Amino acid sequence: MLEQPTAMHVARIKSSHTDKQGRQRDYESRLLRRTYRDGGTVRHETLANLTRLPDHVVDAVEAALKGEALAAAQDASAVTIARSLPHGHVAAVYAMARKLGMPALLGPAGRPRDLALALIISRVAHPGSKLSTLAWWGDVTLGADLGLEDATTDEAYAAMDWLETRQDAIEGKLARRHLAPAANPARMALFDLSSSWLEGRCCPLGARGHSRDGKKGKIQIEYGLLTDPEGRPVAVRVLEGNTADPAAFTQILDAVHGEFGLRKMVMVGDRGMITTARIRALQELDEKYGWITALRAPAIRKLMAEDGPLQLTLFDEQDLAEISSPDFPGERLVACRNPVLAGERARKREDLLAATEKLLAPIAARVAAGRLAGAAAIGAKVGEVIGKYKMAKHFTVTITDTALTVERKQAQIDAEARLDGIYVIRTPVPESELGPAEAVTAYKNLKHVERDFRHIKSDDLDLRPVFHHLEKRVKGHVLICMLAAYLTWHLRQAWAPLTYTDEEPPHQANPVAPARRSASAEAKASRQHDDDGRPYLSFPGLLAHLGTLTRNELRFAGTPAAVPVLTEPTSRQRAAFDLIAAPIPLTLRK
Repeated sequence: MLEQPTAMHVARIKSSHTDKQGRQRDYESRLLRRTYRDGGTVRHETLANLTRLPDHVVDAVEAALKGEALAAAQDASAVTIARSLPHGHVAAVYAMARKLGMPALLGPAGRPRDLALALIISRVAHPGSKLSTLAWWGDVTLGADLGLEDATTDEAYAAMDWLETRQDAIEGKLARRHLAPAANPARMALFDLSSSWLEGRCCPLGARGHSRDGKKGKIQIEYGLLTDPEGRPVAVRVLEGNTADPAAFTQILDAVHGEFGLRKMVMVGDRGMITTARIRALQELDEKYGWITALRAPAIRKLMAEDGPLQLTLFDEQDLAEISSPDFPGERLVACRNPVLAGERARKREDLLAATEKLLAPIAARVAAGRLAGAAAIGAKVGEVIGKYKMAKHFTVTITDTALTVERKQAQIDAEARLDGIYVIRTPVPESELGPAEAVTAYKNLKHVERDFRHIKSDDLDLRPVFHHLEKRVKGHVLICMLAAYLTWHLRQAWAPLTYTDEEPPHQANPVAPARRSASAEAKASRQHDDDGRPYLSFPGLLAHLGTLTRNELRFAGTPAAVPVLTEPTSRQRAAFDLIAAPIPLTLRK
């Protein structure tokens, strides 16, 4: 939107108070305000609190704003800027936290809650270690307005411990807000698992396991994230670094059924998460619990064998088809084939096969030239390279003392290629409640959890690596990041018009087809500027721009009082606050 002309004035607000002795005291607040028009509505913003200034200074400011002529200033240093603090970014995140009821969500009012809330806001606006965060509080208005400028590391850690003890209560409230039937008619929840590495070796949760970050040589933790169908984080569970996916699913299932008291849900998880054993647990737990997951490759091959129910002819005229199999009684199977994915997997496999052959070619040349001999020596060299691209299963390697031959297992490669682009969704939810396309969409919505993991781990919140050693501190750290992700989710949605985020993702009639961006999102990427000529920003870029909205403390000669005054907001900064339906506050706490 275009920058609106503004008018400033001094507002004098009178109030009175009667104390316990019946004495009435009268007060007058003098506020410097800016008036502007938002469409057909006149709005006011408080720029400074002039109450502590002497009367003659306030009168002079008011007269100047009314256009009256004043005597020229005799001293160029009559007004000085005593201090300037970045304000806009923490004010916006704090406003969203209040809008979402986060202070009450965390627990009763008090210093521990203020510290915990500040840690969450800091994780959104300026992620860093706890020590750097404490130092940062003194450099922005967050520390001054919440009274945390003198906070110690012991207090910060105590606040983390306090927050960790309240995790069940916090997550219970979020579950009732986003997973209960009123807010979630589909009664669906998404769950996935990720990992992050630890610095140090003393945390009891640390263990060596499959690193989803590709970080070798480090112990790690795992954490499972539960969200609603749109990806709002609701709960998180921190587990030992070698925990298998099914065990993590069991823990979150116990929380959903026991701690949250949700009696009818459809749990969505990937093929490694919801195994046959977990399905039996769901069936024993409550007949109203459903699930949506996918079959593993061996089960799909079995369905395709000979005259099985899954044949490639099913996809001659359609991308998905519902089938059944006696191996999955009481379940629906929705078979899908994505031709784009099939082509990509075929290309990638061929590239990896060729790359493996390229690594083996110099070894074969050395053997042929007699520079490398002996079956053991040749085998050692082959073993060093053949597994680099995980293609060893597709080669037959014959080694003698004087020869090396490498051949592709073409029949095996062709058999694997038949599965390219094919996946099968399995669910017991009846078609009357969930059609085939809706079942596929629900499973593919796990992308929302994966997006949350990206935001938590690297894009926005910088969860990794974890430096804490105590189990409760690690859990508190991950909980802070989860709650910060909850804030970020809502801020990203609200600020979509100012960023490259797709504001209106098109509905996909065919969920198997590749996802498409809306025409407006394509136009954003093409123009890179909005209708008012402002460049679109990334989410971190927008937060950084908001941080340039500062609060300055003005000091007038002859008076010890300092007057807080905001800089003039840019049109983008004003728009950011308008989009979260909040005025630009002079202070975080009024």
